[in-house]
Amino acid sequence: MSPLPSGEAVDTAVDAVDAVDVVCLGESMVTFVPSRPGRLADVPSFARGIGGAESNVACGLARAGHSARWISRVGTDGFGEHLVREIAATGVDTAYVQRDPRRPTGIYFRTAGERAVGSETADGDGGVAASEPLAEVMYYRAGSAAAAMSPALIPRERAWSGRVLHLTGITPALSGDCRALTRELTVRAPGRPLVSFDLNYRVSLWRKEEDEGGGESGPAVLLDLARRCDLVFVGEDEAEAVWGLRGPEAIRAALPEPEVLVVKQGGAGATAYARRPDGDGTGEGTDAATDTVTFEPAPRVDVVAPVGAGDAFAAGFLSGTLRGLPVAERLRHGHLMAAAALTVPGDLGTPPSREHADHLVALDATRWGTLRFGPGWADLPSPAEKWAETAAVEVPDS
Repeated sequence: MSPLPSGEAVDTAVDAVDAVDVVCLGESMVTFVPSRPGRLADVPSFARGIGGAESNVACGLARAGHSARWISRVGTDGFGEHLVREIAATGVDTAYVQRDPRRPTGIYFRTAGERAVGSETADGDGGVAASEPLAEVMYYRAGSAAAAMSPALIPRERAWSGRVLHLTGITPALSGDCRALTRELTVRAPGRPLVSFDLNYRVSLWRKEEDEGGGESGPAVLLDLARRCDLVFVGEDEAEAVWGLRGPEAIRAALPEPEVLVVKQGGAGATAYARRPDGDGTGEGTDAATDTVTFEPAPRVDVVAPVGAGDAFAAGFLSGTLRGLPVAERLRHGHLMAAAALTVPGDLGTPPSREHADHLVALDATRWGTLRFGPGWADLPSPAEKWAETAAVEVPDS
């Protein structure tokens, strides 16, 4: 494929779009993390990284052996060049990332992983509970190149060029054009792939959009989009923050349409609702009689940083979906990918090899419940080679 197109006058011809396993569409930014703990006002220096929910999922899937494409827009600046280069280095196809000469690449500064509400748990899609206040996060993304994404600039044929299209609730919070694009891509029409949607509620983005006269309520927009999708990821804490819903059953009642709904429940684990084959396919009247409900506990993790765990969980679950695995195994693969992210300082952890992950996923409930992961566990030899030295160890009950 050709290098990055430039500017708004991008060639939208889609005569021969190469098919991939997954297309992930959304904004990525250069992120700056303080070199030491403390308030943004007090730290003397920052380390540069990259951050973006959708590109994180694409990178995780590429590292897990799937073909993944990231579609977005960046500025014709050094930050945009850095983003595209780093994401492509993981094996992600970035050929359809557009470059805008008039709008910048977004950047942000943070002290820890952003969460939906204050007094949170660490993102337990494989994490452990920890009570923390809402992190300091300062975005400089208004008017960014990615905020200009629209149906006119992003051809549907490109976004629909995968077996799966993965979106998040961040994109519609960026601008009216981005909301129009997400609605366009979630329309049920011939050729539509399986559409995956991670709620990823961001209070500050929606508050800013509403304050600036966006005219649409974040909770209403997100509920409508989630109902249009086939596979939906929702954090239990997010659902309460955005819709006032408590517990997986209440969330499923509010979202009966998706074929699969995954409710992430912090350090406890995750529950998946999968419609049975005898369901009517419309989502109307969906209840316990038409769903198979599966809960898988999260293993214990010695958390280095909670950033990126939710994206990693989505990547693991999607990987299992692409492989046609049972729902319980998809959940476990999500937990393992999240554990890989939780045990590194940045957004992206290197997932274990497929052989290693499959071995762990196949453990019985008792052995799965005794797993504990620490830094470096995913890089150690697979069980078939050297199980005794793995950092995923069985620990006795206390």
